[in-house]
Amino acid sequence: MSDTYTLYNKTVMDHFMNPRNMGDLPDADGVGEVGAAACGDIMKMSLKVENGRITDARFKTFGCGSAIASSSMATELIKGRTLQEALHFSNQEVVDALGGLPPVKIHCSVLAEEALKAALEDYVKKHPDSAAPESLRETVAV
Repeated sequence: MSDTYTLYNKTVMDHFMNPRNMGDLPDADGVGEVGAAACGDIMKMSLKVENGRITDARFKTFGCGSAIASSSMATELIKGRTLQEALHFSNQEVVDALGGLPPVKIHCSVLAEEALKAALEDYVKKHPDSAAPESLRETVAV
């Protein structure tokens, strides 16, 4: 392997080379798309929600290995969470679960958090009568 790969640990490389939950969700309940102009990464996250809980999550990411690994790990971490729990999801959870990212790549984990928050906001807009937590509704001008 080249020296480039030494920047990344085995967990990051595994999620980059074998991403989990890649693709679109047909009939997604919420979709969020965010981008970082500085590096050109674009991340789209789709959620399926049943009874106030995320039952499935998928992603499509255009970006570097860290962005793909962060997307993959984020979808793994949020499945099964309630909307309230997902609202408090942070990029640090992604970094920790990946076993760390190089400092110049932390923004990739931030994009994963932002994509999730955008998907949650989209969910509330699409489902105004849902049992979404008040704290989530307050973040969205419906």
